Amino acid sequence: MSTDVRTIAASEFPEWLNALCAGFLNASPVPESDVVQRAEHTDLARVQGAFDTDTGRCVGTFRSFAQELTVPGGARLPASAVSNVAVLATHRRRGLLSRMMRAELTAAKERGEVLSTLIAAEYPIYGRYGYGPAAGIAEWEIDVPRAGIDRRRPVPADGGRIDLVDAAEMRRVGPVLHERLRTTTPGLVSRDERWWNLATGLEEVSIRPYKPKFFAVYRSAAGEVEGAVAYRADDHWTDAKVPLTTVEVQDLLAVTVAAERALWHYLCSIDWVMKVRTGYRAPDDLAPLLLPDPRSARTLTSADYLWVRLLDVAAALRARTYAVPGTLVLDVTDPDGYAGGRFRLDAGTAAGTAECAPTGEPADLRLDVARLGSLYLGDESAVRLAALGGIEELRPGALALADAMLRTARRPWCPDVF
Repeated sequence: MSTDVRTIAASEFPEWLNALCAGFLNASPVPESDVVQRAEHTDLARVQGAFDTDTGRCVGTFRSFAQELTVPGGARLPASAVSNVAVLATHRRRGLLSRMMRAELTAAKERGEVLSTLIAAEYPIYGRYGYGPAAGIAEWEIDVPRAGIDRRRPVPADGGRIDLVDAAEMRRVGPVLHERLRTTTPGLVSRDERWWNLATGLEEVSIRPYKPKFFAVYRSAAGEVEGAVAYRADDHWTDAKVPLTTVEVQDLLAVTVAAERALWHYLCSIDWVMKVRTGYRAPDDLAPLLLPDPRSARTLTSADYLWVRLLDVAAALRARTYAVPGTLVLDVTDPDGYAGGRFRLDAGTAAGTAECAPTGEPADLRLDVARLGSLYLGDESAVRLAALGGIEELRPGALALADAMLRTARRPWCPDVF
C-alpha cells in the first residue's frame, strides 16, 4: 500500500476536510457551506494531505498556520501552529505523520518561524518530533454554597461594577483585554478576528455550532474595562424543585486582580447556581484562593497542554527575559537537525537583556531540543528533568543556575484550542 504526501490542491480541500472529520471520529459529511467558509480562512500552502495511491483517497491530514507566542518578558515570537493532524485507522503505522511533520518543520524553518506549537491530543506522539510540554492547564469546579461568598453582596467592594453585555460589546472589548494580558502572560497565543467572530457567534460552522453565551464585563471605579467573562448555564432542577444549575466558563480575561476577584465572585453569586466550572486556567491560577474557602474548588483537570518545539535556539533564548543574571553553555541535541548545536546564553545584569550565540566552549548542560522546549516558557524545572534522565549536568551547579534563570514567578498559560 503506497501513499503520496503533498500540499493539497484547492479541489482536494473538501475531501481533506472529510478525512479530517473521520480521523477525529466525526462520521458526518462536511456541508458545502462549511467547505466554502473554511477555505476562505485556510492557507492551502500550509495544508498537507496523505493520499492512498491505489484509491486516490485522502487518508491523512495536517495543517499549520502563522501564530504569535508570548514568551517570558512579553516578546511575541513567530510560530508555526500545528493543527488538524489525523491519520485514518486504515493507514496507521506507515510513517505518514512523520513525513508530514518533516515537511512542515522544514518549511517553518525556511519561513523564519522561531518555534512550532501544538496542543497534543495524545502525550506519547510529539516528543519524538522535538516537542516538549511547555505549559499546563487546570480546571476546577467550585461548590458555590461551600465557597463562603456572601451572595447578598454581589457588587464589587472596590467601587467597580459588573455589567451584562451583548455579543457585539464582547467582540469590541475582548480583543483589547486579550492584547493587554498577552504582554504579561507567557504561553498566550494570538487570536485573530475570526477567533473572536466564532467566539461571539458572528460566524458559525456546522461542525462547531455556536451555542449562546452570557457575557459580562468588569469596570473599575474609574470606568475602565479591566475584565470580561463568557459563560453558559444549564437549567437543572431536582424533582423537589431545588436548583442545581452549573455555570461553565468559556473564557475569562482579567488584567487586574481586582477584576479577577470580582468576576469569580459574580459567577458564584448568580441565583440558582450551585456549581461553577472554571474552564482551562493556569495551574497556579488565583481562582481558588480568591474564594473565602479555597477547598470549595475541586480539581477536575490538571494536565499538560501547550507543547513547544524550538527551531532557532539562539533567537528563542535571546527573545525572553531571565529572573537572575547568569551564563550557561547548552549542548542541544536535535536528531532531526533543525536546532542542534552548542550555545552560550548570557543573561545580563540589566533587566531583560540576554545574548545567545553558537559557541565552541565546554558545555554546562546537555539536553535534547524537546527538553529545552519544556524549559523554555519557565514552567518546568531543569532539576526535575535531570532527575528523570533528560538533562546531563556537565558543570556542578549548572542545573540550579538554569532553574534560577529560566523559571518564571507565575506559570505560563494557554487556554486556547487550535
